[in-house]
Amino acid sequence: MEARMRRPHIDDCVRLTQDIPEFALCRGEKGVVRSTWFAHTAYEVEFRQIGADCQTRVLVVEDQFEIDEQALLQSA
Repeated sequence: MEARMRRPHIDDCVRLTQDIPEFALCRGEKGVVRSTWFAHTAYEVEFRQIGADCQTRVLVVEDQFEIDEQALLQSA
């Protein structure tokens, strides 16, 4: 049986698992969860893109990203 990973929490670092072309975001880009929506079925994630003067906040669902476990270990 596959172990289920924990659900993302606010301030967790996450990594996209697929492109989101309408926001010029590519698979592998890292962001931070800023809020949860619809009883934890969608998450507002903030991305800081290289060369941009501002951040991009995007509403994503769990199959579009994964928790950045390496970042969790570094902050512990």
